[in-house]
Amino acid sequence: MKLEEFKSFRGRMNEKILKEGTLEVKRFFNLDSEVYKDGALPAKVKELLGLVASLVLRCNDCVLYHLIQCHKEKVSDEEMWEAWSVALIVGGSIVIPHLRVAVDMWEKIKEEEIPA
Repeated sequence: MKLEEFKSFRGRMNEKILKEGTLEVKRFFNLDSEVYKDGALPAKVKELLGLVASLVLRCNDCVLYHLIQCHKEKVSDEEMWEAWSVALIVGGSIVIPHLRVAVDMWEKIKEEEIPA
């Protein structure tokens, strides 16, 4: 899926879900947004944590979302490669296909310079 397709689909579906979903769904979505804000850990670190978890759990949609957020948080290539190394060590070789997707998408995100 291309970046713009992903962003458009995610936006449309989130809007529908938040409009029609139950209170519990809305609360979960809100909690998901709140947990990544600055706190004892900066938002940048939390997004990298989310990215590592997404790679280990093998969710490419989540990987792409966290890559976009990492770009907004100004994660450097060096920081990204260290996070990817952690994901690979924690998740093992099953992470490799998702790492390929992440590396490809990271390059595309940087090329497009998605605004924060």
